[in-house]
Amino acid sequence: MFKTLSEDIQAVMDRDPAARSKVEVALLNPGFHALFFYRFSHRLWNLGLKFIARLFSTFARLLTAVEIHPAARIGHRFFIDHGAGVVIGETSEIGDDVTLYHAVTLGGIAPSINTVAQVEQKRHPTLKDGVIVGSGAQILGPITGGEGARIGSNAVVLADVASGVTVVGIPARVVMSRSDTKPGEFTPYGTPCGDIPDPVARAMEGLLDRVSTLSARVEELESQLEGKSAPVSPVSLDYDDDTSSIETPKGENP
Repeated sequence: MFKTLSEDIQAVMDRDPAARSKVEVALLNPGFHALFFYRFSHRLWNLGLKFIARLFSTFARLLTAVEIHPAARIGHRFFIDHGAGVVIGETSEIGDDVTLYHAVTLGGIAPSINTVAQVEQKRHPTLKDGVIVGSGAQILGPITGGEGARIGSNAVVLADVASGVTVVGIPARVVMSRSDTKPGEFTPYGTPCGDIPDPVARAMEGLLDRVSTLSARVEELESQLEGKSAPVSPVSLDYDDDTSSIETPKGENP
């Protein structure tokens, strides 16, 4: 356990430029504190001391604002940056070298529906080795984030994410494939710094450009039609010669 905690401290040193020393991380880093309590409560859970394990995890939540269920399975060198608001559900599985930013949820879906049938069933996500999850992302249900995947800030992930790709948006969509990803490159907040607009926003921009083009063309055609149209001559009415003999009723105009 001490070797694992030492690796956790080193992970903070490697990925957080604000960390100046291992002593500072051990004493002042809330993400490490949450992980420390998790490692301890997880051992208690596996020993069958589930109430005491939940007691420690609840204390850790009050202290760090990070909620990790003691039954969750977390690998080596796990790093929670900032810590506040992170929720990791009971059946979550996290591999090695995974990074979560603040306000990330690894949650289940429809937890209030038929809860008895969901006991001890897989309800939460699995994150493979090297996954990075940006702040505010919500990963929901028994889905899998593939090895080296990047999940952008505030994304809502409802389906499996392939290895090595980057997803953003609500619901999350792929914006960078494995071929465009640089292996081994750390991506802050799960979102590369290059130009990767949301695919929905990109589609909307294309649609607006098309509408503008069509509007300009319609105005051009209307102008051409107005220029070619001839003025309409007034309609002349021919009366018979004997119409003057028609008597008009008194009091009415002819």
